[in-house]
Amino acid sequence: MNQFFRLISVIEAINLINRLSPPIGVEHVSLTEAYGRVLAEDIPADGDIPGFDRSVKDGFAVNSADTVQASELAPVALKNVGRITMGQGGNGIVLRRGECAYIPTGAVLPEGADAVVMLEYCQDLGETILAGRQVFPGENIIRADEDYSHGEGVLAAGKLLNVRDVGVLAAVGASRVAVRKRPVIGIVPTGIELVPPDVVPEAGEVRDVNSYLCNAFVQERGGIPRNYDLVRDDPAHLTTVLESALEECDAILITGGSSKDDRDIAAGVIESLGEVLAHGIALAPGKPTIIGTIGHVPVIGIPGHPASTMVVLSVLAAPLLQSLSGCTGRREMKQKAALTQNIPSERGREEYVRIKLIGDEAVPLFGKSGLLNTLVQSDGLVRILQGYEGLEAASEVDVTLW
Repeated sequence: MNQFFRLISVIEAINLINRLSPPIGVEHVSLTEAYGRVLAEDIPADGDIPGFDRSVKDGFAVNSADTVQASELAPVALKNVGRITMGQGGNGIVLRRGECAYIPTGAVLPEGADAVVMLEYCQDLGETILAGRQVFPGENIIRADEDYSHGEGVLAAGKLLNVRDVGVLAAVGASRVAVRKRPVIGIVPTGIELVPPDVVPEAGEVRDVNSYLCNAFVQERGGIPRNYDLVRDDPAHLTTVLESALEECDAILITGGSSKDDRDIAAGVIESLGEVLAHGIALAPGKPTIIGTIGHVPVIGIPGHPASTMVVLSVLAAPLLQSLSGCTGRREMKQKAALTQNIPSERGREEYVRIKLIGDEAVPLFGKSGLLNTLVQSDGLVRILQGYEGLEAASEVDVTLW
């Protein structure tokens, strides 16, 4: 239990978490349930897409060679041989040189055509169409395999499915897809001073905030939170709760109880049931964080102050959830901004400072890690790498958005 002051770096902590958190199982879901899930298998195109040559504009299908001399002042006269109907295979129309046919957006290009003259460049005289613009082969059309060809990879395993991805899955006929199961994350609050949110605290008591922060964060990152009873700094009670959680969860977050105070019991209980792999990370706020494992279940002990909790969730619990879900494509949302003032920092630790964005300016919100108001006012975090002594005013920074 002497690991606390043998700090590991943030990158070492993340690598440790990734090693402890292999992707969990697979399930099949319908396409309507696929949004926000992580693909568990590669998805190929089941055929050429769109599968036929099609128009992308309303206009007239033509042989492009017939329009070589066409211009607004000297349009080319073409014989109008009919109309292409949506959802039909070209209506049996076969264009010969000097002929054209009306075609709506999305319809099948008739045989003999290799381009479309947009409607606004044509004058309809009934049996004759005046084309007032030259077009080139392939203009205003999509070829049968131009989007995807049969067997071509469309989406790769590990992709976090967004709205656009769901549309592509529909296009390749993937009505059911294999996805990673959502990781179940146990949340165990500790602290003799804590009371539930619906209780009015007495002197020395505070409402439990952190377990609700963790619950919402797990949901936001695609996991399933499972909250457990409040543990009032009783090692036996924490042991019982953890043993129950081990049967139901893929990972466990313990809030509070991670420091070196006599009442901070998390590390001792984790050690008694499994192994403490790190107790102390070169991270501010969040230095007393614990990383351990009980059996095959990773456990993170998170310091009790809300700002520390949010930083540890963002820096360490996020990769935990990403690793468990097998996600390879999630990117943090960032915004560039100019600092409005200097941010001092201590060498030897990686520091995360809360930031409020005002236009293209980043305003640091300095405050103790026990304060909630800076969390609510902030839009994200600025990272100061270990070894730097701070950032100067007017510097351009990347703000990682909450």
